[in-house]
Amino acid sequence: MAQDEQAIRRAIDLWMKATAAGDVDTVLTLVTEDVVFMVAGQEPFGKDAFAKGMHNMAGQFRVNGTVEIEEIAVLGDWAYSRTHVTVLMEPLSGAPLVHRSGLVMAIWRKGPADTWRIARDANITA
Repeated sequence: MAQDEQAIRRAIDLWMKATAAGDVDTVLTLVTEDVVFMVAGQEPFGKDAFAKGMHNMAGQFRVNGTVEIEEIAVLGDWAYSRTHVTVLMEPLSGAPLVHRSGLVMAIWRKGPADTWRIARDANITA
């Protein structure tokens, strides 16, 4: 497996671990400043709106998830990944679990020191 693909796999793993730990700051290091997120039922949004949502979620839920990487293709300083994500969100209020599962397509950009960060993310979980 190529070095760049391994780096993207590590970034995906770090994303999942940081999300489970409620470590929003680490998650934010994995996206570009001009990132665009696309989710069903919402207009596309950027890093600031994503950060606000992550902070709100971290204060209301314990999050555990799994990711199956279905495809990674590296095209120079750009790459894409196609994954299937399953997330269980346990409300801290004691309300019933929230279960989401679906596909995610991400476009990655290689930056300084060969770091890979998400530039575009289309999340189709329900």
